[in-house]
Amino acid sequence: MRDISARRGLPGLSYPEAEPAVVTTSRESSDHLASGIRRLAGELVGSVLLTAIVVGSGIAAQQLSPTDTGLQLLENAFATALGLTVLILVFAPLSGAHFNPVVSVVDAFLGHRTWGETARYIPAQIIGCIAGAMLANLMFGTAAVSWSTKNRMSAPHFLAEVVATAGLILVIFSLVRTGRAALAAPAVGAYIGAAYFFTSSTSFANPAITIGRMFTDSFAGITPNAAPGYIAAQLVGAALGTALVLLLFPRGRDL
Repeated sequence: MRDISARRGLPGLSYPEAEPAVVTTSRESSDHLASGIRRLAGELVGSVLLTAIVVGSGIAAQQLSPTDTGLQLLENAFATALGLTVLILVFAPLSGAHFNPVVSVVDAFLGHRTWGETARYIPAQIIGCIAGAMLANLMFGTAAVSWSTKNRMSAPHFLAEVVATAGLILVIFSLVRTGRAALAAPAVGAYIGAAYFFTSSTSFANPAITIGRMFTDSFAGITPNAAPGYIAAQLVGAALGTALVLLLFPRGRDL
């Protein structure tokens, strides 16, 4: 398998390229293994950095604007939108820059990535997001693990997470299926930044980062008892977003 999005320099998702059957040498097997490890490392490091950006900017916002929640949200959203855009640009040629289990699952469902690799991506994303939250805590002088006391779960929040996740899947895969994967980085960054404000949940839209944000009792945190509801909403939203992609863009082409 070769990552043709990397070969063409497209900062979007990556897809397997069909190749004729060949006799695999030990050198080829070694290269294939090394490539797979690099992709996993890309998802791990990218997830660490993404969560550090989300949590760290939330802590900074609390310290900079302690009496203005709206300004805190603006600061957190702005940093996240910029940081996410940069991370996608950096890691997309390597791993596809998912940093998100639902994106990886939909990518596999649409035939762009093997299920085996997806199964390896998801633990890397979760571990990375937990590590990123701990890193942010340490950078701001708090305990590495400080369980969140911010209970976000309610019916409106559940609906908001369905909407946020469905929209994210629609943005990503509509671009992929219409030959515009190069626009994924700015489009996803802009969408998430906007969704901080138009959803009551502030658009987690990511099961891995939802788990990671349990580990910080800060502006970006979520209580462990609220996280399962958010994750359930994200799975529903991913299914809805996939259905919309297939309905609206039925003849997508691989890039």
